[in-house]
Amino acid sequence: MISLERDLEREPNPFRSFSYALNDGISAMDGNTNNNDVSSLNLDGGDCVDDDASSSQPRTVPLNGNSGEDDASQRQPHRSAAAASRTQRKSSLRSRWIVLGLTCIVMTGSYYAYDIPSALHQQLQDYMPPSSNYETHFNLLYTVYSIPNVILPLFGGNVVDRHGAPLCLTCFASLLFMGSILLSIGVHNKSWEVMYMGRFVFGLGAESLCVAQSTIVSEWFEGREVAFAMGVGLAVSRLGSIWNNVVSPKVANSGGRGIEAAFWIGAVLTSCSLVTSGLIVLVDRRATKQLERRAGGDEALQSLTVALLEENEDGRGENVFDENNEPSTTKACTATVESGVHITDIKTFTPLFWLLTLSCFVVYGCVLPFNNVASGILLERNYFTSPPEDNNNCGLEYPNQCTVGYLQLGMNSALDASNGHVCLIAPSQAPVLPSSVNHTSRDSDQSSEWEETIYSYPSLTSTNVDCGDSFWMDACTSDYCQKQNAATEHAGKVMSIPYLISAMSSPPLGHLVDRIGRRAQIAIFSSSLLFVVHLTLALAASSPIGPMIGQGIAYSLYAAVLWPSVPLTVPKQYTGTAFGVITSIQNIGLALFPLVIAGIYNASGGRYIPHVEFFFMACAAAGVVVGFFMNRLDGRYGNKLNSVTSTEEEEEVVIDSIREDADGDFADVEDDEYFSPLLHSGQGIS
Repeated sequence: MISLERDLEREPNPFRSFSYALNDGISAMDGNTNNNDVSSLNLDGGDCVDDDASSSQPRTVPLNGNSGEDDASQRQPHRSAAAASRTQRKSSLRSRWIVLGLTCIVMTGSYYAYDIPSALHQQLQDYMPPSSNYETHFNLLYTVYSIPNVILPLFGGNVVDRHGAPLCLTCFASLLFMGSILLSIGVHNKSWEVMYMGRFVFGLGAESLCVAQSTIVSEWFEGREVAFAMGVGLAVSRLGSIWNNVVSPKVANSGGRGIEAAFWIGAVLTSCSLVTSGLIVLVDRRATKQLERRAGGDEALQSLTVALLEENEDGRGENVFDENNEPSTTKACTATVESGVHITDIKTFTPLFWLLTLSCFVVYGCVLPFNNVASGILLERNYFTSPPEDNNNCGLEYPNQCTVGYLQLGMNSALDASNGHVCLIAPSQAPVLPSSVNHTSRDSDQSSEWEETIYSYPSLTSTNVDCGDSFWMDACTSDYCQKQNAATEHAGKVMSIPYLISAMSSPPLGHLVDRIGRRAQIAIFSSSLLFVVHLTLALAASSPIGPMIGQGIAYSLYAAVLWPSVPLTVPKQYTGTAFGVITSIQNIGLALFPLVIAGIYNASGGRYIPHVEFFFMACAAAGVVVGFFMNRLDGRYGNKLNSVTSTEEEEEVVIDSIREDADGDFADVEDDEYFSPLLHSGQGIS
């Protein structure tokens, strides 16, 4: 807070900046429009009507009352004025880095809690009541999360535009916290229904939280810093996913109620996100109040009014204020002020935005849904493959007895039925399980540690084995559980590779995209790389390290160009709504794809490879096709995505913002570099 106040104390008089910026804008308009009258400058977004519009003499309105003869004396104030205009925006404050850090903390808790089920895919299967529909139950955790976000981000973005991103961020963070609490309670009670309720409530806030966070970042970081700032935010936030993939399996495998503790850690972190979002509200309000107080002082307003009246009396300008110091509706522009942003405004969004949205829909279909089941895929493919008994005549010497543990006093080795030799079990293969088990708590004096009193399974399968239960972990199938726990922890580390690459590369990639553009072209490349990644996972038997590195590179590239491209395809006042629309449509896919994956898995005999990977390949291929269309359309729209924003284009945005600002708030005037071409060419004052 102290740093923010010091930043503001160092800033020059903002209302002086307002006057110079207005003079620059009027002069620029004089040099680029047919109607050189003052009334041609639309201060409020309405239609300009001037009773004296027939005048053909070019005029300018120097705010200090001097004539054009004093050109040289006025250029120096313009230089300082343009610099002062920087101070009217939050993006000029060094405190923006504090805000960025706080938003990263908020999103880290959200990402950690969101990814807990994916890191505990196998542990949940062991822990929850046995069911042949486990994969459907599991994927529904992500479907019910996404269902509310088919609609909510659309309105969430509009609400953010209307009521302010910081306050909305806090409201959404509170939903995350409540959802995490409900989810943890559901896990404790082994109730899928309560878990679904928790994920639903979590989903009510999570995606809208991303909308609010993106809006805050785009407000505090404007121009060429925005992609870099979003890259930093994504990088730090993804550390939550990495931390989850490493920590959650270890906690869940610790025995006892470890899996419950893993989910409660997520609830604690979302509570930290809630507290941090409250700090963002305080910082943002302090900055807003300080800037408004400096930009809207009554004394400065009276000085400006007097200056304009004096110019009118000298015949060098029109009085655009009436006797009540209000904008005149007869001498200047009619005050047709837009009441606000409405959800129906999405009808005005360009086809380029909708292609960008379609690209997000299909490409993220092979990123986030893949991560949901990545642990299961890696276990099946590389780290805990089918036991030898599924491939040959290998079976236990005593099929109806435990394998390793204090209930098995001797050896119960897996033997090849054809020759009686001990079966060779590869390090990546699961040990052979007993064909049946029948034990009660009377069979051991250590049964007080067991979760059940009777373990009777005439036909034992892997879905019956809960390695979080001391009976399986210590008494009966210790070899199986120890190997499974090691495999799940290793898979968690490997599935963190894409997020680790994203965390390391997002900031420099964001900075690079700011400098080189080529966003639509990079989108094609990243989609193509995702296709190769999932083709390799589907058909090759190689290590998953290479494909996971490719997944991380592709994901980082795509994220670096997708989200910063959204503000380039819509007017600035619709930024929050646009983020809401694209997030909403993205969640249509994220709600449907998990159910599609579960259906493919069940239809493939309970296996991911290769058919689930074929689905991810189809999503990536669709992303390539959409990318080509997006590139062609971008050329028709002046290469908004593929080119670097030029100084001239930024200057046009500044002039448009002066025309359309309904509140007369000239604090949005851009940096002095955008006016510098006018100053250097001598058009700044005429």
